[in-house]
Amino acid sequence: MPPRPRLALVATLPALAFFAGALPFAPLGPTWAAAQSGPDPLTAADYQRAEAFMAQNLATRLYRADVSPTWTGEDRFWYRTRIAGGFEFVAVDAARGTRARAFDHEAVSAALSRATGGSFEALRLPFTSFTWADGGSAIDVQVQGGHWRCDIDGTRCTVQDRPQAGPSGITSPDGRFVAFRRDHNLWIHDRDTGEERALTTDGVDRHGYATNSQGWSRSNQPILLWSPDSRMIATFRLDERGVEEMHLLRTAEPRPELESWPYALPSDSIVPMVERVVIHIQDAAGAPTARVVPLATPPDHQRSSSCCGMTRGQVWADVEWSPDGGMLAFVSVSRDYRTATFRVADPASGQVRTVLSESHPKFFESHAGERGLPNWRLLAETGEFLWFSQRDGWGHLFLYDLASGEMKGRVTGGDWNVLDVQRVDAGERTILFTGVGREGGRDPYLAHLYRVRFDGSGLTLLTPEEANHEISLSPSGAWFVDRASTFQDPPVTTLRRTRDGSVVRVLEEADASELEALGWRAPEPFRAKARDGVTDVYGILILPSTFDPEKRYPIINAIYPGPQSGSVGTRSFSVSRRGQAHALAELGFVVVLVDAMGTPFRSKSFHTAYYGDMGDNGLPDHISAMRELATRHAWIDLDRVGIFGHSGGGYATAAALLRHPDFFHVGVAGAGNHDNAGYTFYWGEKYHGPFERFEEGGHSYEVQANHLQAENLAGKLLLSYGTMDANVHPNTTLLLIDRLIAANRDFDVLVMPNRGHGYAGESYAVRRTWDYFVRHLLHREPPSGYRIGG
Repeated sequence: MPPRPRLALVATLPALAFFAGALPFAPLGPTWAAAQSGPDPLTAADYQRAEAFMAQNLATRLYRADVSPTWTGEDRFWYRTRIAGGFEFVAVDAARGTRARAFDHEAVSAALSRATGGSFEALRLPFTSFTWADGGSAIDVQVQGGHWRCDIDGTRCTVQDRPQAGPSGITSPDGRFVAFRRDHNLWIHDRDTGEERALTTDGVDRHGYATNSQGWSRSNQPILLWSPDSRMIATFRLDERGVEEMHLLRTAEPRPELESWPYALPSDSIVPMVERVVIHIQDAAGAPTARVVPLATPPDHQRSSSCCGMTRGQVWADVEWSPDGGMLAFVSVSRDYRTATFRVADPASGQVRTVLSESHPKFFESHAGERGLPNWRLLAETGEFLWFSQRDGWGHLFLYDLASGEMKGRVTGGDWNVLDVQRVDAGERTILFTGVGREGGRDPYLAHLYRVRFDGSGLTLLTPEEANHEISLSPSGAWFVDRASTFQDPPVTTLRRTRDGSVVRVLEEADASELEALGWRAPEPFRAKARDGVTDVYGILILPSTFDPEKRYPIINAIYPGPQSGSVGTRSFSVSRRGQAHALAELGFVVVLVDAMGTPFRSKSFHTAYYGDMGDNGLPDHISAMRELATRHAWIDLDRVGIFGHSGGGYATAAALLRHPDFFHVGVAGAGNHDNAGYTFYWGEKYHGPFERFEEGGHSYEVQANHLQAENLAGKLLLSYGTMDANVHPNTTLLLIDRLIAANRDFDVLVMPNRGHGYAGESYAVRRTWDYFVRHLLHREPPSGYRIGG
C-alpha cells in the first residue's frame, strides 16, 4: 500500500482548465516493441477504476480539508466542511478561542423536515450557507425556494415573509440601494421604498454604462464601485462603437441561430474604451439626485494592472475610494500593457491629477500572479499611497507621497515576491501581506504570511511552517485562519493571532485515510533544469496506485503554459484540482506537470522568458525536465510521450506536436487559442506584444500561429472545440484543421455542439481523451462505449 498522502496544494488553474482524463491501468511491456504487440484490451473494470480517481470522486473521500471562513463580525466566523457522512457547519469565536457546531444539526434537520414536509438528514442539510438571526439564537436559510428561520437548538423552523425581490446588482455599503443595468443605463433600486430610478438616460447599444463586456466574457452584472458613504458610484461608459464583431452559430432546428457581439483582436485599430464617470445619487442634504460627473481624463483601455479583465470576482480592480469619499484613485493601463499610471480624481468636480507613471519594456504588473487584486493602496488619511513594482526584477512594495508623487522609501526587497497585500493599517503603519520565495531552501512557490512596517523595518514571518499557507484575515485584522498544506501533507487549519502568528487553536486536521485505502498516491514534487541547463523549474509526478518501478511507463505531460499561471498551480494539498491527471495515471501512465519558464511567481525575467513568441509555451523546459527525470527513473519511457491540455493547454499541446515532433508522439488539444492574432486583443498584446506589420510582408504574430506549422505534424493529434466558445473562438482551431488538410496530415477532431469554453470536464470529452492515449500510447484497445458516470 502506498504511504499515506502528506500535505499537498490546491492547484488553481485559470478559467482555461485541463481537458483531462484518465487512462485504465494495465501491465506495460518493457519495450516499445512489446507495447506494439497487441496486449489484451482494457476492460470496463479498468476504466471504472480510473473513474474512481477523477476529481469529483476523490473529493468525497477527503474530510475536514475545506475551511473557507465566512466572517460575520470583527472576530466571529463560520464555515462548512465535509465529514464522514456529509457536511458540518462550525462556528468560531476568535476572541474567545471557542469552536463548536453552529447549530444542532439533528434538531434543525428534524424541524425543517416537519415544517417543509421534506425529509432531511442532519449531515445532508438542504443548504450550504446561512445568516445569523435574532442575535445569534437562530439562522436564516433558503430551502425549497422559501426563506426559513430556525432556532439553533432546533425548537422550530418558521417560514419568513420574503422581501420583495429586487433586481440583481451591486449593493451599497449601507445596504439600502442596489445598482443595476437596464437598457444600457445604470439604475438603482431603493430597498427601503421599493422604488427604482434611472441614474443615466443616454446609454445606448455599444455605448452603455457599467457595461460588463470583455469580448469573451459578457454579463448584465454592472461594473462599479460604491463610495463608502453610499452616496456616489464610480463607474464608466464603455464605448464599443466601431469594434469589429465576432460570430458564432448555435445548432438548432430547423436552422442555426447567429450570435454576434463586439470582440477586438490585436490587429484592430478600434478597441473598447472606458470613459470614467462618478454618479452622485444623493446631494449633500441627502436628497435624491442623479448627477453624472465625467472625469477629466482621456478614455482608458479596458484592462487592469494585475492581468487582463477589469474585475476580480465582483470587485472592480484598480479603483479605490478614500474613506471619506472625497477622493477617487485609479490606475490607467496603456494598450500595450507597458505603462501604468496612478491618478486621483475629485468626485465633485471631475478634476484628475496624475501622480505616478511607471513603465516596463515588456509588461507592467501590479501583482505577481494573474488572479489577485492590484497591490497598490490609497492612503488618503496620511497623504500617501502604496505601490507595487517589479522594477528590480522582483515584485515589491514602495511607499510614495500622494501630493508630490515622490517615493518616500522601499517597504520590501530581495529576490522574492510580495504576493497579496492583505491589510494596510495606516494608524499602526503596518502591512500584512503574503509572499513567495523568501524562505531559503524551500519550494519558491510556497506562500507565507508576513507583517512589515511602512519604513521596511520589522519584517516578521507569521507562518513559519514549511507549507503553503492559505489565509483568511478577520475584519478587525487581529486574527487569521491559516490552512497549511503541501502536495503530500493534507491541510491543518488553525486560528492564529496576527501580532505574532501564534496558534490560538487547531480548527481542523484533514483526514485522508479513505484516499489511502483507495490507493491514491500524492503527487511527487521534483526540481529539474530548464532549457538553459542552469535555471531550476519545479513540477510534480503523478503515478498509478499500482506503480511498479520494474516496468516502463509512457509519460504524459498535463500542460497549462500560462503565461498568467502554470501547469502545477499553488502548492496546497488537492485532489480536486488535479483529479483528472490522477485518473489518467491510473490507466497506466506517468503524468508530469511542470511550471516552466514564462509562468509567474518567480523573477520578472523568468515570467517574460518567451515574450514575443507565445508559441514557445515553455515547451523546451518541459522537454528538458522530462529528459532529466528519465535519467533518474528507468521506468519513464521517452519513446512514448503524450501531452494534453485545454484552452492555453490546448494551444500548447498542438504546438508541442508541431514544434517538437521528435519528442511528443500523441496529443489531445481542447479549445486551443491556436493563433493569438484571432484571440482577444488584450491577451496577446500583453504576453506576445503589439501587433506589427513588417515592411517586407507578414506580421509579428505569425511566429506563434500553430496553423503555420501544420506541415510538421508527425504524431497523433486529437483536436476538439465547442461550437459556441465565446472565449477561444473555434476559428483558430478550424484554421489549423484547414492547414493540416492542405498538408495531407492525418489527425482527429471532436466537435462539441453548442458547448462554450468549459467542456473539458464533460464525461464524453474525458472518455475520448482516455481512449486516445490508450490506443496510441499504450497500443491497447479501450472498452467500447464506456460511459463515465453511467
